[in-house]
Amino acid sequence: MSLTLLQLYVFVLAGFVGFLVITRVPPLLHTPLMSATNAISAISLVGSLVAAGANHGVVSSILGFIAVAAAMTNVVGGFIITDRMLKMFKREPKPESTAPAPPAAK
Repeated sequence: MSLTLLQLYVFVLAGFVGFLVITRVPPLLHTPLMSATNAISAISLVGSLVAAGANHGVVSSILGFIAVAAAMTNVVGGFIITDRMLKMFKREPKPESTAPAPPAAK
């Protein structure tokens, strides 16, 4: 079996397993799951930058650029979702009372 065919097989298998894992996550856990995978997305961004700049040919550069765009979208989206999730847990500031203070006892 050639190396390219083996790599394609691993890629398709990883995509299939990833799809099955993600579809079985309850909707309540999607936001924490996204915030926990920001570091993994950043690692894939670095890998795609290496692939884009390796200068192995035009096709490699184009696919690397597409990978950089997809990984960057994933990283930015993860940070936006994390920010929105953290804002849900912030308390609203208590408004100051406009009623007059009670008179002091003498």
